[in-house]
Amino acid sequence: MRQKLARVLGGVAIGALVFSGAACKADSGSDASGSKAACDLKIGFFGPLTGDAAGLGIHMRNGTKLAIDQYNKDNKDCQVKLEEYDSQGDPAKAPALAQKAVGDSKVVGIIGPAFSGESEVADPIFDEAGLPIITPSATRPSLSTKNWKIFHRGVGNDTSQGPAAGRYIKNVLKADKVYVVDDQSAYGAGLVDEVKKVIGTPAGQDKIQVKQTNFSAVVTKIQGSGANVLFFGGYYTEAGLLLKQLKGAGWKGTMVAGDGVNDANFIKVAGEQVAEGTILTCPCAPATAAKGTFVTDYKAAFDNAEPGTYADVSYDISKIFLEGIKAGKSSRADLLSFVNSYNGTGAATGVTYKFESNGELDPAQVIVWAFKVNAGKVVPDIEIPKA
Repeated sequence: MRQKLARVLGGVAIGALVFSGAACKADSGSDASGSKAACDLKIGFFGPLTGDAAGLGIHMRNGTKLAIDQYNKDNKDCQVKLEEYDSQGDPAKAPALAQKAVGDSKVVGIIGPAFSGESEVADPIFDEAGLPIITPSATRPSLSTKNWKIFHRGVGNDTSQGPAAGRYIKNVLKADKVYVVDDQSAYGAGLVDEVKKVIGTPAGQDKIQVKQTNFSAVVTKIQGSGANVLFFGGYYTEAGLLLKQLKGAGWKGTMVAGDGVNDANFIKVAGEQVAEGTILTCPCAPATAAKGTFVTDYKAAFDNAEPGTYADVSYDISKIFLEGIKAGKSSRADLLSFVNSYNGTGAATGVTYKFESNGELDPAQVIVWAFKVNAGKVVPDIEIPKA
């Protein structure tokens, strides 16, 4: 009897040690149900931090970093670590990075992937591992049709952005001839397809390649078409080089492009004079006009830099994961359930984040803005009305 009792008591003691080790040193705060915060976990950021598209990724990473740093300041004895996965925006690099993320059991959520192409190859890996993701910026509509249980999108997709860009071209610019060009990426080609649904048959259409630098052939075609507007589907480096060569050949029209070009680095590539007047859309509100203390906090944390495109979105969706961790959701499965049922307003964007069964943001929360390059800066123009 004594030996049996000793074994029972020993088992209880070992169980207590295991539990305390897994739970870390819980924060003194708790949620309404009394659950202690989970500790010693990681949130990953997945997107370009170096390479040609790094300008877009860095602002998103900074939004996530700011959210985590603020959380850690308030929870000194129960920290969350940011793990960075620099994809360079390259789908070829994404699978290995995704495998690295799922192989780290402390990574319980991913902000990203940032781009649609890398999402298409990384998300199946995350889905198999049950690792929840919220992308702040991958807008290809088909991403939500793959039956990935882990997929969530914190902004509208290109079925909102593309038609809105088309409406801006028709109703604001009143263009009679529109030429369209895409970079053959999952994002760029899909966005152009959505724009064409609104503008009708374009004056001409062409494709370029990512990392292409000589656009003389397409420049000749655009000039010959008589188009007074060029819609470009792709990212800011190729957009800047294309516009620079187009304007250098004497073209007087206006470039319109999507959120992949909506970055200050576009102006650096094209040149301030060349970029002037370019219209850039985004399924987001201006980050520089974010609510609360976000802009002030961002500038204080990052050498007085203005928050770039999707920095505020990344901040808010990172806080969704952090709320779950604070509520004691320490496993991927528990955090996924928390995100699936989430319904709360972002402190920076003012968006009410709740997700449909396919991971899409509630359509009532989707907005699209047009921005304009003016005097060397990307500034807000108008919120494009819904159809």
